[in-house]
Amino acid sequence: MRRRLAALAALPILLGLSTSAQAAPAPDPVGDLIVSALTGAMPGTPEFRLKASLYHAGAKGVGALDSLGCRVVAMRTVAIDSKLIPRRTKLFIKETVGLPMPDGSRHDGFWYASDVGGAIKGEKIDLFTGHGSSSMKPLMPLNLAKLTVSKVGEFKGCPPA
Repeated sequence: MRRRLAALAALPILLGLSTSAQAAPAPDPVGDLIVSALTGAMPGTPEFRLKASLYHAGAKGVGALDSLGCRVVAMRTVAIDSKLIPRRTKLFIKETVGLPMPDGSRHDGFWYASDVGGAIKGEKIDLFTGHGSSSMKPLMPLNLAKLTVSKVGEFKGCPPA
């Protein structure tokens, strides 16, 4: 029995597969194609792993307008560091797909980079949840330490409401 277990343990090494926890994941062209079809992003579009925080109307310093002069939109407006992600960028955040929206529908994962903030520096984003601290409740189960964010396009004017 021990010899069989030792042989099974050696199998990945014999096949040239890494057993290291730090090994890079294998490319998944089919998965990339499916994600690009769903999000509208070109295959190979840069993907970011960003730390997120939440903000809401009624919090200190939060107004009704974003940095473009547009009305902030609950569960759509994102504050970004414009050195990393330009304003007017349409983003796809896969972890937010299916979350409840204020109108009762489910989130499609699309957000709009139309705001900036003094505390938003580098690989960090701030998601606008709506009015009052209770609006943050649907996003609380997310791992805000690392969200998967992809640039999927640009928008003109103000983000859709």
